[in-house]
Amino acid sequence: MPKNKLKGGKNVKRGKNQKFEEARELVFKEDGQEYAQVMKMLGNGRLMAHCFDGKQRLCHIRGTMRRRIWVQQGDIILVGLRDFQDSKADVILKYTDAESRNLKVYGELPDTAKIGEYGAANEEGGGNADPCAFDFEAI
Repeated sequence: MPKNKLKGGKNVKRGKNQKFEEARELVFKEDGQEYAQVMKMLGNGRLMAHCFDGKQRLCHIRGTMRRRIWVQQGDIILVGLRDFQDSKADVILKYTDAESRNLKVYGELPDTAKIGEYGAANEEGGGNADPCAFDFEAI
């Protein structure tokens, strides 16, 4: 067997090909597109999103984004609307938190959009619920 002349294991070698994300140009919506916030991840490359035109849509993550860009609950995304199905859309782009704040400053997103809030605060009835069902002071 040939001798391995490189330093480190497979994780070091895997990290060599990664490129740091550079500041990209802010992409605004065009005709047939809409901004949305991810409400719930459904699995199999699908999610439920609340579009800022007031409708909830079932969105499909396109193949080029599937294993490269991770979409989470609460993220601001750009979706492409379908002409033949109004209740479904396709995820075109995921905005970072900084890009989302810039969109809000430019007036593209409404003031009610919550940027960077993940987890139980976005779920129905969440946020104010007590995470522990026991009262330890009574014991």
